[in-house]
Amino acid sequence: MNAGTIGQAIGLFLITNVDDLVLIALFFTQTTALRIVLGQYLGFAAILAVSIVIALGAAALPDGVIRWLGLIPLALGLRALWGLRNKDDDEAAAAPTGILAVAGITFANGGDNIGVYVPVFATQGIVVYVIVFLIMVGVLCLVGRFLATRPVVAKALARWGHIVFPIVLIGIGAFILAGHT
Repeated sequence: MNAGTIGQAIGLFLITNVDDLVLIALFFTQTTALRIVLGQYLGFAAILAVSIVIALGAAALPDGVIRWLGLIPLALGLRALWGLRNKDDDEAAAAPTGILAVAGITFANGGDNIGVYVPVFATQGIVVYVIVFLIMVGVLCLVGRFLATRPVVAKALARWGHIVFPIVLIGIGAFILAGHT
């Protein structure tokens, strides 16, 4: 495994899952750690499966077309930025109690992940990314647990995470469109 690729995978995971930190911290106020961790892995495995299937299909596209997949994260970022005008706290109102509920919320909240992972998986090695991502899900759960016990940190993420996230997505989309994958 190349250290540069591992670093890129960690960075991509962190960027695409920063919004999940508040959600995971909220999960820890609603149910057990075991349910959260299993639900996160189940939901994230579904996100990866969909991303890989789409990316494998995209890999069959001519080289010049692949970079246009950068429109996906760009559009998601612009949509999220536009959505800041009508911020809805439905995510905060979610009260998962079981593994499947956590998995379902994780998957539903992962549409942006799929949009970002597909062009990366279509142009990079999938295996390293998947291994790193699966390790990082556990790290994300640990950090979410930590945040659940630190109200000041959780409050800051709730306040600023929704602003940083669309900007990062727009940057990823622009980077892919520029052909720097």
